[in-house]
Amino acid sequence: MCSFAASMRAMKDSSQNKFLVYTLVCLAVIFWGVSYVWTKLAFEFYKPITVMLIRLSISATLLTLLFRVMKLGERVERADYKAFFWLSVFSPFFYFIGENFGVYHVSPTVAAVIIATIPVFAPLLGYVAFRERVSWLNVLGFIVSFMGVLVMVLDADLRLTASPIGIFWLFFAVVSALVNVIFLKRLAIKYSSFTIIRVQNILGALFFLPVFLVMDAGEFIHIRPSWQAVGALFALAVFGSTLAFMFYTSGVRAIGIARTAIFTNLIPVVTAITSFIFLKEMIDMNRIAGMIIVITGLLMTQVSRLRRGKKQKGPGGLA
Repeated sequence: MCSFAASMRAMKDSSQNKFLVYTLVCLAVIFWGVSYVWTKLAFEFYKPITVMLIRLSISATLLTLLFRVMKLGERVERADYKAFFWLSVFSPFFYFIGENFGVYHVSPTVAAVIIATIPVFAPLLGYVAFRERVSWLNVLGFIVSFMGVLVMVLDADLRLTASPIGIFWLFFAVVSALVNVIFLKRLAIKYSSFTIIRVQNILGALFFLPVFLVMDAGEFIHIRPSWQAVGALFALAVFGSTLAFMFYTSGVRAIGIARTAIFTNLIPVVTAITSFIFLKEMIDMNRIAGMIIVITGLLMTQVSRLRRGKKQKGPGGLA
């Protein structure tokens, strides 16, 4: 009887823990989805370089304080300095340049959908860089997702409806994120996700500082921003660059990479809804259809990862 009661309590605790994990992952997705809207609001007063510098500086400070309070810090070995340097060059430095200048020129919804294609390109990078197997489902998912992006940015006469410059910057961000994976894969074996994120944000802020001093500093001191713009900046730093990564990492550890990655398919949906509410962005049928096609392609690429995880862990196991 005692054994039965203990089992029931364990099942209850397990279900509560899973509910908490899924809640945190959903919050991370919401924060990342709304971050495109916050970025647009910040751009009403600040230039992209300024937004990136302030965002990373606040996030790096918060993570450093959290590490010291919770005593979570890890010492980075000298042999890994070079890898951390290049990791931070490609993300957040190059990645945020591409993403922010992309959002500056196109709508948040189009930006979110293009950035969401990163997992689609990942298997192709895995094949080129690590000779990882690529399934036909991965290839099909890539083609479907790319067609979805075309539906969103082309009209019936195959003319671009979105800024070519913005699209270029967004795909620059996609490529930067993919190259970033090469260095991340090596460092993730030795260091926790929290350490990696903190170092990335610190180095990213240092990289943006001289660019800011040359390009934006003179104008920055004369800006009188609205409370809305200031709030958007802090929201980007606290929710988009700090809490979202922490919550998402907790999900990866608890339910696995493949299961957690499926939730990120909802980011463009969150962006579309919040853009409509806060920015009055009109969502036409082309964008809705394109979004559905891209998400379908994303799900195709992740189904194979989910299957591999089940084979490795067995039925019911965590990937």
